[in-house]
Amino acid sequence: MAESDEEKVAGRLHGEQFEPEKEENILARLVYMLLIAVMISLAQTVLGAATVLQFIVMLTNNKQPNERLADFGTDLGIWIAKAARFQTAASNVKPWPWTELD
Repeated sequence: MAESDEEKVAGRLHGEQFEPEKEENILARLVYMLLIAVMISLAQTVLGAATVLQFIVMLTNNKQPNERLADFGTDLGIWIAKAARFQTAASNVKPWPWTELD
């Protein structure tokens, strides 16, 4: 039985993630948190641009979205969610580029 899109996204968000073997220094975590905060800000800008582009595509393509752009938005949203989990200490797993993008 094929998984629905929602199940696939849930698996990528909450699926098996390998926690780091050793606890990291709190100052190192601060540096990672600052870097990830900048990356989240950049991701929000990219998301805004993708949103405008997808709307233009839908205007010119009889209300049909570009599938690749929609999939990119899903991937970006998952990355932002994983980054937010690290930022709020809900997870010790750093998002890409420190781990696989899956």
